[in-house]
Amino acid sequence: MMQRQNLLWVDGTAGAVVGVLLLSVSPWLAELFSLPLGVVLFMGAANLTYGSYSLTIAQRKRRPLSLIRFLVMANLAWVPVCIGLIIVHREVISVWVLLHLSAEAVCVGSLAVIE
Repeated sequence: MMQRQNLLWVDGTAGAVVGVLLLSVSPWLAELFSLPLGVVLFMGAANLTYGSYSLTIAQRKRRPLSLIRFLVMANLAWVPVCIGLIIVHREVISVWVLLHLSAEAVCVGSLAVIE
């Protein structure tokens, strides 16, 4: 049971950290990833929003199943977004964003199954 409680903390912290990093160095990442700045900002904002939501659930003493289900749905929804970004920008993206988005899709998909 303790591992499941910690999972929300790990999940939320990871999302928030990725979001802050993406937003704080977004111009540099846009160039490295060969993506428009707006796409990198979107990715950062989505990660930060998700991480914040997950952390608000993690800090609750009682975690309603409905909130966790919404979190799972958000994870599941992010997987096709990552794949879609790869497909839409396939002609211009760098290997770095391909690795990043692929890893993110696998991680959030896995979290959805575990949560």
